[in-house]
Amino acid sequence: MTLPKAFLNTPLAHRALHEVTAGRPENSRAAVRAAVEAGFGIEIDLQLSADGKAMVFHDYGLERLTAERGAVRLREASALAAIPLKGGDEGIPTLEEILDLVGGRVPLLVEFKDQDGGMGPDVGPLEAAAAKLIGSYRGDLAVMSFNPHSVRELARLLPDVPRGLTTSAYRPDEWPLPAQTCDRLRGIPDYAGSGSCFISHEADDLSRPRVAELKAAGAAVLCWTIRSQTEEDIARQVAQNVTFEGYLPQPRP
Repeated sequence: MTLPKAFLNTPLAHRALHEVTAGRPENSRAAVRAAVEAGFGIEIDLQLSADGKAMVFHDYGLERLTAERGAVRLREASALAAIPLKGGDEGIPTLEEILDLVGGRVPLLVEFKDQDGGMGPDVGPLEAAAAKLIGSYRGDLAVMSFNPHSVRELARLLPDVPRGLTTSAYRPDEWPLPAQTCDRLRGIPDYAGSGSCFISHEADDLSRPRVAELKAAGAAVLCWTIRSQTEEDIARQVAQNVTFEGYLPQPRP
């Protein structure tokens, strides 16, 4: 399995082409529409609702991005849809809505947020809910997660959909994880076992030897999160594509 070339040729808008001052919150329909219109690829995040629906939302809790508080997974999809995103006039979208909105026009990278709480094996419902929709999608789509167990579950449910690991320097002071877990994940030990064909790696850690090793062995290397053209130029010395926000990448030859 290989990552479609569209994911290497088209910069990916981080949480879609969001800009709150323009009424486009992250992971919103407005941000997705803007990315499609601009011809950029899109990266989105998934969380699970109380009634088992895949919702396009980054955080575990509601408070940063809405006026509500509490865990996303404690509310049903219809209730989440009625909660306006800060800086916009739309509620939290479902994955089904975003798939329909993109409609195969640009590449779509779908990140499954960790549902275990510790990058462990307590996964499944979110992957199953999304797989029902992704399985019939027509267009360039790839899936990924920081949690290797999630990626393995996606390999089982969606064997023909390109999958990868979201990877990081895993600095313990930046992660709510035990140091032992950070130490293990930092080495990207699950790449082969998860059947991955790419990584999306933390941009300021792209010089890590393990990244070069995987790239030499044929892995596609994406990165997150680039916030300027200067950062992009540096990242592209290693990465084949970028996930960006806060600026518009220049066209490449």
